[in-house]
Parts: sequence; structure tokens; C-alpha cells
Amino acid sequence: MAQKTVLIVYAHQSPGSFNAAVRDVAVQELTELGYRVHVSDLYAVDFRANATRDDIIGDLKNSELFQYGEETMHAWMEGRLGDDIVAEQRKVEEAELVIFQFPLYWFSVPAIMKGWMDRVLTQGFAFSLKRMYNNGIFKDKKAMLSFTTGAAQTMFQPDGINGDINVSLWPLQNGTLHFCGFQVLAPQIFWSPSHCPAAARAAMLDGWRARLRGLLAEKPLTFAPCELFDLSFQGGFQLRPEVKEERRSRPFGITTGHHLGKPLPPDNQTRAQPSEENTPGCRK
Repeated sequence: MAQKTVLIVYAHQSPGSFNAAVRDVAVQELTELGYRVHVSDLYAVDFRANATRDDIIGDLKNSELFQYGEETMHAWMEGRLGDDIVAEQRKVEEAELVIFQFPLYWFSVPAIMKGWMDRVLTQGFAFSLKRMYNNGIFKDKKAMLSFTTGAAQTMFQPDGINGDINVSLWPLQNGTLHFCGFQVLAPQIFWSPSHCPAAARAAMLDGWRARLRGLLAEKPLTFAPCELFDLSFQGGFQLRPEVKEERRSRPFGITTGHHLGKPLPPDNQTRAQPSEENTPGCRK
């Protein structure tokens, strides 16, 4: 049996950070379990965040109006993407699981990691309009977010000042990872480690270590499958009328994003939903 591979896309400037400790635990535990682990340390290699014409080798298809997505799609098809992008794409191709390890910056990933997503997950390589979401290119791979917050967990609850963490996670987990087809595992959230005593941080790492042992066997998060939508420009890529009618009597929306004017399904973006009611079928 071929050795399974995990890719950790890591973004923190300091080797003494809690994020670095979380990364090291993952590398150690997964290696001991027999996985081959690659780490893309974005700050260490000075990964370029901005997506520009420099990512494309050779002539543009349309030199009068530069469109990054179109040009990089053609460049990918023709083997003309920059070496740093190609190197990361090869790591993604090899990996059964991709872990994004980062501190939460402005309710999202740091700019250098956003640049990785912008530049590496090119059209054609990672998605197309015919191959997206549960029919996506990476549907046989898993991915997850693992991150630290500056704010306490209570601040990210529905009645907390920052709002529901499920809403904050929807763009990254659905709009980026699931859009590319990844089966998205529940996020690993380390709440405010910089404001915790050492014993609490140690307990967080122990919990992460324990989770890693069964990580690839976990059930992914629930998202609305493409089959619920009219996937045509005439139909507007919207939920089919019979689906909306069938959901009318349900107490919750389908997902955090597809709430249909109903209450959000509880913790739809933070843990797998066992109940069929909820399925469709700060900075450190």
C-alpha cells in the first residue's frame, strides 16, 4: 500500500509561536502514524502573495486586458505557470489531506496564505464550472482549517460580539475548500492561546494530538450538493423549486450559507451534522 501524504500549509512568522507548536505536533504525530508529511512554510520561503502577470511564463492570450484567472488557466494547461506555483500544486496533487495552519487575521487567513490560495488553486487545476463543490476536482481529498484566535470562544458565539464563528468560516470552508471539491473536516480551533496559562495551552496540544490519530477517518462537514440546484445560467444556479418547497417545513436552513430565511443549522461549519434535519440528503 502506498504511503499516504499530508500537506500542511503553514503561515506564522515566529518559530516560537503556538501555531508552530501545533504544526510540530501534527508533523510528529502524523509521521509516527506512517504518513509522509510535507510542510509549506510560507513565511520561511517568502512565498509571494500577490497574483500578477509574473506568474505566467511566455505570452498572454489577451495582452490588452489582463485577466488573471483566464491567463493562469491557459498557463496551467500549457505548462507555463511559475515554478513556485507548480511546486505547490504538485504537493496538493500528492496529498490525501491538506491542513491550513494559521492565526486568524481579520476573520480570515493571513495575506500570505490568501495569496497561496489565489495563486495555487488556479482554474483548471483546482476547479471549473463543470467540476465544483461535491463534483469538484479534489473530491477524493480532504482539507481542514487549524487556527488560533485572539478572541475568546464566547466572543464567537451567536450572541457574542464577533458573531457566530460558523458564519465567519463559511467563505473559507465552502467558498474555497469545498468549491474545489475537498471533503472539509471540522476545523481545529485553538481559542485565544496567548491569553491562556501554560497548562491550558498544553491541554490544547494534547487534544490536537489525540484528534490527529483518527483525523482521516472523521466524517466531513455537510454541504448542499450540486444536485439540489438548477446548474444552468437559465436557472441561475439556484435551488430547484421542489427543493425549496420540500425544505419549507424544516426548522433550520440547509447550511450556514443556504439558510432560506430560517435559523442557521447549529454548528454547521464546526462539526459534522448527525441529524437529518441539518443535512441536505482576532488575531494572535
